[in-house]
Amino acid sequence: MSSRSNARGFTLIELVVVIVILGILAAFAVPRFTAIEGRAREASIQGLAGSVRSAATLAHSMWLASGSPATVSMEGNNIAITNGYPTRAALPNTLQDTSGFTYTAATGTFTRNGATTPANCRVTYTGPAAVNLGPTVVVVVTGC
Repeated sequence: MSSRSNARGFTLIELVVVIVILGILAAFAVPRFTAIEGRAREASIQGLAGSVRSAATLAHSMWLASGSPATVSMEGNNIAITNGYPTRAALPNTLQDTSGFTYTAATGTFTRNGATTPANCRVTYTGPAAVNLGPTVVVVVTGC
């Protein structure tokens, strides 16, 4: 008596086709995922730039409402003001959280920690040259 087994499974051809399809999908997906980290750093730089602009504007508003003093108080910090906006040295005290960034007060530059080229992944704040002018916030994301 001959015994027949009803074995079910995939043939070798089917397995090879599935592996090839997965390889093709991986070839397209891997480059997209590797660029995500750099785009996240770019987004964090853009977010910080918006925060710097908002904080400078808030300090300016407080300066105007207080009668143009040399310092204003924000969240318990005394913020030195020049030409109606925060000085470079006082700028970090206007922001709630700058973790993930390194600030250089001499240049008014925040650089992103972990960036490919930190000098090219930055936000630079320059106070106004005169009253009635706004500050300049420059964003560079070519090295994120």
